[in-house]
Amino acid sequence: MKRIAILAALALILFTQLSPAQVRKGQYVVGFYNLENLFDTYDDPAKDDAQFLPDGQNKWTEAKYAKKLENMARVIRAMRDDNGCWHTILGVSEIENRLVLEDLVSQPSIAAANYQIVHYDSPDRRGVDVGLLYDPTKFKLLDSETIPFTFEGTGVKITLDREEQENFRTRDILMAHGLIEGEHCAFYVCHLPSRLGGKGGDLRSLGADIIYRHSQKLAQKYPGIKIAVMGDMNDDPFNESMHKWLHGKRVLSEVHGGDFFNPFYTMLEDGYGTLCYRDVWSIFDQVLVNDNLALADSGLQLIPIVKKKYFGRVFKKDFMVTQEGQYKGYPFRTFSNGAFVGGFSDHFPTYIVIGKQ
Repeated sequence: MKRIAILAALALILFTQLSPAQVRKGQYVVGFYNLENLFDTYDDPAKDDAQFLPDGQNKWTEAKYAKKLENMARVIRAMRDDNGCWHTILGVSEIENRLVLEDLVSQPSIAAANYQIVHYDSPDRRGVDVGLLYDPTKFKLLDSETIPFTFEGTGVKITLDREEQENFRTRDILMAHGLIEGEHCAFYVCHLPSRLGGKGGDLRSLGADIIYRHSQKLAQKYPGIKIAVMGDMNDDPFNESMHKWLHGKRVLSEVHGGDFFNPFYTMLEDGYGTLCYRDVWSIFDQVLVNDNLALADSGLQLIPIVKKKYFGRVFKKDFMVTQEGQYKGYPFRTFSNGAFVGGFSDHFPTYIVIGKQ
């Protein structure tokens, strides 16, 4: 407990004192935010949305939905105000459908961003998808696709038997490919399988392997392409899915051809976190970049943004934090112990900055 208290105090100091300078012209914010169950109020027979209906367990009314949208937009706006510009790319997870994203981007506080949407319905049994918002004045979308979560062609040792594999359903992986300043860039958005019940380590490794294999084929097709992988990994940077199967390296000096660099590895070691469970902080919300972006000596490259010490940021403001009670210091979420408390998300968002030095 003493160690946890020390880490919590260190995290508070870091969150409070280390803040990035505003993003300069020719630099681009790329980030991810788990929106924690952004459901509309309509019954969709294809989705497991019973909890999020007016007569469901959460009594999910239009007023609560409107508050949720307002809160999500408030965070996105706050990041814009801190950075001096809107995100160029913002990956999101735990959304029910495209409609909720359309409602989100039309919120008055962020409507000026004119965010465009990339979204595909996925077969997740809980009914949540991933999506991507982008600024069309900075990112020219060329193509996108949804990548199914399959068990074929992997070297990961899978614990599910054949029947269990055939019945398994989770979120697909989204990929958007386009141009920033004429350079080919690709962005993967994922929400890897849950840790519920202490299971799924092999499934998260499988998800990471699917992304990695796809990214390598894309790099062969577009030599020199700059790639970022973002999502709720349901794992920390040091877990096998991230460091082995996604080839996510801790420091730049470890990055070689075909590797990814994970800016949030050392940040976790230094006390940062995006979510907290039983007083232990984790960074499940990560943005990794490939060697072409991490090691670039010209064109688009990864920019240090926090006192030139870190290449990533965990975005945390007081209004996003629970201020009292059992979960004081935790992310201020929408529901707490089954009661609607009107918060934001159980995750803090993360982002990186790319551009020219």
